[in-house]
Amino acid sequence: MATSPTQRHYRAPCPGCGAPVEFVSAQSSHAVCGYCQSTVARSGEQLARIGKMAELFDDHSPLQLQASGRIQLDGQEQAFTLIGRLQLQGDAGRWTEWVAYLPDGSLATLGEDNGAYVFTRPANPGRELPAAERFLLGSSTAINGKRFSVAFSGQARVMAAQGELPRLAALGQPFAMVELRSEDGEVLSIDYGQQPPLVERGRAVLLEDLQLQGLKDASAKDETGRQFNCPQCGAPVQLQLDSTKSCTCPACHSLIDLSGGIGAELRAAIQDEPVQPLIPLGSKGPLLGVHWQVVGFQHRMGVEPGDDEHFGWSEYLLYNQKRGFAFLVDAEDGWSLVRPTTGAPELAEDGQSARYLGQKYALQSSYQAETDYVLGEFYWPVERGQATFNRDFANSKGLLSMEQSAKEVTWSSGDRLTAERVAQAFGLQDKQDRLQRDDVGPFVKAKGIGCGTLILIVVLLLILLIILSNCSGGSGGGYTRSSGGSWGGYSSGGSHK
Repeated sequence: MATSPTQRHYRAPCPGCGAPVEFVSAQSSHAVCGYCQSTVARSGEQLARIGKMAELFDDHSPLQLQASGRIQLDGQEQAFTLIGRLQLQGDAGRWTEWVAYLPDGSLATLGEDNGAYVFTRPANPGRELPAAERFLLGSSTAINGKRFSVAFSGQARVMAAQGELPRLAALGQPFAMVELRSEDGEVLSIDYGQQPPLVERGRAVLLEDLQLQGLKDASAKDETGRQFNCPQCGAPVQLQLDSTKSCTCPACHSLIDLSGGIGAELRAAIQDEPVQPLIPLGSKGPLLGVHWQVVGFQHRMGVEPGDDEHFGWSEYLLYNQKRGFAFLVDAEDGWSLVRPTTGAPELAEDGQSARYLGQKYALQSSYQAETDYVLGEFYWPVERGQATFNRDFANSKGLLSMEQSAKEVTWSSGDRLTAERVAQAFGLQDKQDRLQRDDVGPFVKAKGIGCGTLILIVVLLLILLIILSNCSGGSGGGYTRSSGGSWGGYSSGGSHK
């Protein structure tokens, strides 16, 4: 078992209140006093108070300071301890970064975003990095000879902090951040809040694999303040999840924006033409070895370029405390369970295929997508009319989907499910006939028409044309299908920001 190297922990009285402030890591330049919330800067053995830190927003994370765990790094299992926390706000919402202290005295980051976790360590990019605005969304770049795709490029702000910190941007001041992702699942983040920019590199981790000890007691969660009155009709609205950024009123079904937090000005949008979910919100059940709860529902519409025929599908937002969020997608060609990927699949130059984790996926369809109805709670500020450009890919083993908005490119991957499996998971055997879909396999882009049916139609038409040609004495004839027609189908789903 790895042990920490000999190092003198530094402790000194807080310049603000006199309470002891301890530095475990020699790399920590700042700390936040746990008693008076003073922000303390360290210079040698001198502490200076440089301001007061904002109160932490309660994210109900199971993690807390001094929690410890173990992780595989460079082929060896190493211990780590959480000694600091940063809460940040970006264009796509809020997230938390935990400062992890490693046995060799170095620091790493355990990033926590909506139930997903990424463990990263400082990395040398091997070259001088360009300005943040040079990283164009969806473009590719090479870092140390490895190809990465630009998944996010935007602004972030430090909103609150706790414990020891290796760096601290000015509170509330925006700075540029870029996030790169690779085909094999690596994440590389570039923080322009300091110079030179801080580069960190790592991968997604599962909470249960970190062997964590010293976690918060789940029963200690304080749900106070998670209820408010609908700004549209005044009915009481009770939230179930701590990370909710938007929800609907159970009385009038207005869509309520919570991105500013409860107590801030709430915005509400009236929704009409409701689409009733087949799986009730709050339903619980196991899918692919994970026990999920249905917390949200959205209906979306799509249209392929050059086509005026729209098609629709539904997405159920699923939640598990340790696995975060997933999407159960109900499309005309079947059910699927998908989750946002950590890495970014490599898109072929012609856009007709994508490669991810060693698997090649063929393009099934490209289309514009728009959200037209919402129910329940969501971890991002969902709005009616939110639009993305989508591409769906598939192979014999699974599904892959890309969504691109103005600020972010997200990928999701998953698996097909039968209607019977969905019905069994959520105890809906009495509705199984209403849940039944084509279930014809991942290569079909169909709006109620399967490959076998299509081939049969083509053969019959050819026979008919031959008969007509022989009857008329002509020599021509043939059958083509317009490429502008939409055989439709949304084969995987899950926008997540």
